[in-house]
Amino acid sequence: MEDETGILENGTVLVEENLIRDVGENLDIPVSARQIDAKGSMLFPGFIEAHCHMGITEEKKGREGDDCNESVNPLTPYLRAIDAINPMDAAFHNAVAAGITSAMIGPGSANVVGGQFAFVKTHGRCIDDMIRLAPAAMKVAFGENPKMNYGMTQKSPYTRMAIASMLREELMSARNYVMKNPTTPEAGKEENASDEFRFGCYRDVFAGKIPLKVHAHRADDILTAIRIAEEFGLDITLDHCSEGHLIAPQIARSGFPAIIGPDLASRNKIEVQNMAFKTVGELEKAGVTVAVTTDHPVTLIQSLPLCCGLAVKEGLSVEGGLKALTIAAARICRMDHKVGSIKKGKLADLVLFRGHPFETFSKVLFTMIDGEIVYRDAEMYL
Repeated sequence: MEDETGILENGTVLVEENLIRDVGENLDIPVSARQIDAKGSMLFPGFIEAHCHMGITEEKKGREGDDCNESVNPLTPYLRAIDAINPMDAAFHNAVAAGITSAMIGPGSANVVGGQFAFVKTHGRCIDDMIRLAPAAMKVAFGENPKMNYGMTQKSPYTRMAIASMLREELMSARNYVMKNPTTPEAGKEENASDEFRFGCYRDVFAGKIPLKVHAHRADDILTAIRIAEEFGLDITLDHCSEGHLIAPQIARSGFPAIIGPDLASRNKIEVQNMAFKTVGELEKAGVTVAVTTDHPVTLIQSLPLCCGLAVKEGLSVEGGLKALTIAAARICRMDHKVGSIKKGKLADLVLFRGHPFETFSKVLFTMIDGEIVYRDAEMYL
């Protein structure tokens, strides 16, 4: 996934502790090195899920395991995903077994502003040890979800106009606060602790360190998100982007990346009636940086490589499909300096396949995270 390296037909990767020490052909291998002969297999950077709710909406636990949406207040920027992610969720094991080594996890889309995402590794028992970036994004949502959640109870937002206006008011208030208080005050010395708690979490947003992570399916919602981002000079990622193929030139002009999916799910809402696997390829052709999402648990996280394969079937290039799983997803998540490609100095997140990951019968032979083999298939003798 590094353009200057390309595909190595008979390559060697040297791993030392948690980092890639070197990669290339005909490398000198230290005598003391433990060697793994992967002849006939395909080695990739660890796959990245750029948008999901794994561990927040837990499998098999019903309401008790659902901590995805605080559906009583449409503006909750101070919520932190790390306080609700349960690594004991079975989905984490499924992710590792599918070669997914990192995931962007956060709140759902019931609120206009839902809270803060975190970029985490998929192996571990303690979320504090698994975090690689937090906060990693601030979730905002347009369209049906906030409308239906609050409009049905005769509260705002009742319309798309209200969603946009509430977000604008929120961003104006946050910007004013951050301009007056550009640095985080020392603990216990806040001029107004309530305002600091309410708006201090936007500092990284207005500093350009993290994007607004925008839930938007319909074309008009996507364009509204772009409009508001440009008004406030903010970075955004266009998550879901189900009708993105209908406005591909406009998205390309904006320069914002898109995370497409979950296209393997049913069209269970009006706003996803034009959802299709062709969207990823159409946006790629327009020059948009694209990744693919399962939106787990909407589609199971282990289907991420399959979703990319189906997008390739409908027009995405094979290289684009692999990048959507790796380096493009890493760039969108702002973690490409650490993960997303097999490059000297990056974290040793690797997945070894027998066969191509887009083929149904292919198999993960092992998954490595931070230099440690955390999953291996029974036929892989190490």
